[in-house]
Amino acid sequence: MNDSIWLKGSVLTVIAAIFCIICALATYIKLKVIMKRLEKMVRNATEGCFQEEEFTESRISKLESDMAEFFKRSSLSSKNLEAEHLNIKSLIADISHQTKTPISNIMLYSELLGEKNLPEDCQELVRQVTKQSEKLDFLIRSLVKTSRLESGIISINISRQNVMTVIQRVVDEIRANAEKKQIAVEFERREALFSQIDARWTEEAIYNIVDNAVKYTPHGGTIRITVSEYEMFVRIDIADNGMGIAEAEQANIFGRFYRSPNASGEEGVGIGLYLARQIVRAEGGYMKVISELGRGATFSVYLRKG
Repeated sequence: MNDSIWLKGSVLTVIAAIFCIICALATYIKLKVIMKRLEKMVRNATEGCFQEEEFTESRISKLESDMAEFFKRSSLSSKNLEAEHLNIKSLIADISHQTKTPISNIMLYSELLGEKNLPEDCQELVRQVTKQSEKLDFLIRSLVKTSRLESGIISINISRQNVMTVIQRVVDEIRANAEKKQIAVEFERREALFSQIDARWTEEAIYNIVDNAVKYTPHGGTIRITVSEYEMFVRIDIADNGMGIAEAEQANIFGRFYRSPNASGEEGVGIGLYLARQIVRAEGGYMKVISELGRGATFSVYLRKG
């Protein structure tokens, strides 16, 4: 009797074990099929040829349907962004083209009027027209450059360039403006140092910083440009003994159109530092500023070493 009960128990145990093995095997096969389907869906999505293949009530079919809807909407968004990008490109080109001739004409007529024998009060008005025309021309050119950078219309072409040559061109270009205020621009050129940059755009960025220093440094001041070499970066320091920047404002000075209340009497539109940072960031570098109000400022540009 006991042997019969034991035998029945053993048989039931074996049957249960076989059943568990079959269930596990069936689950494994089902999971393997699901994984293959998922791998195929991901592969098709990566290759941009995703489409629904199963129309059932299963969860995998619902997932496939949801993914198809997601990629459809993503594709539409991508097309809309591309169309918007083309519209921005066209708008920037129109603004640049349509404003160039009128502003050039205004500046030309102002110059011609300045050559006439006009009363002093009229001469002053002509000087103001010329000054504001130049300011407007600078603003539009800066806005066009910034917009082209932000929208990707202009690409940064990075290559191995000598930083010293770039800075020397900036110093040569800014010297005339600095001499008008009797400001000394000191730059001791050392051996070649190379960075991974776009030379033309980096020159634009450094010029904007140095030009800012000239604007906010008093007559007879000094601007010093020094270059230091690190393991991963080349650092360019532009230091002046101008009005300085309050600590509370230092987080805002790189914002577009930001102008310090202390600088309201000086020329400028508040876009030079913003454009400079955009360029340096696009090259994989960064910028910092150290300053105290009334004690000048030092702008540091870190460029990737090349």
